[in-house]
Amino acid sequence: MAARLRRNAPGLFLCAAAVVAALSVNALLPAISPLIVAIVLGAVVANTVRLPASMAPGIAVAAKKLLRWGIVFLGLQLVLSDIAALGAPMLAVVVCIVAGGIFGTVLLGGLLKMRRSQVLLIACGFSICGAAAVAGAEGVIESEEEDLVTAVALVVIFGTLMIPLVPLLAGLLGLGPELAGMWAGGSIHEIAQVVAAGGIIGGGALGVAVVVKLARVLMLAPVMAVLSLRQRRAGTAKPGERRPPVVPLFIVGFLAMVLLRSTVDLPDVAVHVGSQVQTALLAAAMFALGCGVKFRNLAAVGARPFILAASATILVAGIALAGILLVRP
Repeated sequence: MAARLRRNAPGLFLCAAAVVAALSVNALLPAISPLIVAIVLGAVVANTVRLPASMAPGIAVAAKKLLRWGIVFLGLQLVLSDIAALGAPMLAVVVCIVAGGIFGTVLLGGLLKMRRSQVLLIACGFSICGAAAVAGAEGVIESEEEDLVTAVALVVIFGTLMIPLVPLLAGLLGLGPELAGMWAGGSIHEIAQVVAAGGIIGGGALGVAVVVKLARVLMLAPVMAVLSLRQRRAGTAKPGERRPPVVPLFIVGFLAMVLLRSTVDLPDVAVHVGSQVQTALLAAAMFALGCGVKFRNLAAVGARPFILAASATILVAGIALAGILLVRP
C-alpha cells in the first residue's frame, strides 16, 4: 500500500493542483465550469510540457478510479421526486432522447465505418451526460485509450458550442423560458454546460433545465447495465479473465447515492459537501484525461469523429425539441 501511494503521489499531486486552479477560475468566473477548465488545462500541459514519467501512474488513477468515484457522488445531485414531477410524458421524452440518440449515433457511426467502441463512447457521452457517461461506458466495454480521449474532447468542444447556440435558436423559434430550459436540459451534453445555457436563457429556465438534464443522468444506470450485458454475451473475455459484472460497482454506488438523497432528508451542508467532492473528483479526472489529449493525435483521427459528433448533437437536439413541443405545445 505504501509503495503504491509513493508511486501514485506525484501524478495525484499534479491533479490536485489542477483542481485548485480550476476551482479558482470558477470562483472568479462562475459561468465557466471547473470541469471544462480542468480538461483544457490538462490539454495545454500535455501539449506544452513534457511531464516526467513518475507522473503517469497517478494521472492514470485519476483518469479511471477518481472519475468513477465522481460518478458515484454525482448520484447525490438527483432527487427522484423532482424528476418524477416532470410527469410521465416528459419522462418518456427523456427516454426517447437517450435511446434515440444512442441508436441513431451507432447507426451513423456504422455508416461512417468507425470503430464500434469509439462510436459507443460518443453515443453515450452525447446522449446521456457527457464525460461521465463516456467514462461509464469505457468501464464496461473494450475500448482504446485514444477512443476515450477523443470522445471526451468532442463532448467538451460540441457541448461548449451548444451553450450560446441553444438560447439563440430558442429565441428564434419563439420558445418561452420553460420550453427553452427543457430543450437545453434535453439536448446539451454536460450538466455544467446546461447550467450555463439556462443562465443565459433566464426567466426560470435554469431550474427546469437542470431537472430535465438530471433525468437524462438517471438513464446512465440502465444504459450501462445493457452495455455490460452485451459485453458478457459477446464472450470477449480472455481465458482466466473475470466476466464484467451485470451492473458495474460504481453504477451501484451511483444508484445508492440517488436512493440516499431521495429517501433521507440530508442536511444542506451534506449535499453541498457531496457536490464539492463530486466536482473535485471529476475535475481531477478531467485534467488527467486532458493530459492524454495530444493535438497532433486529435488531428490525426480524421474528420469522421467530428462528423459523427456534429450529427449526434443535431440528432439529440432534434429529438429533444420534437418531444418537448409534442408534450408541452
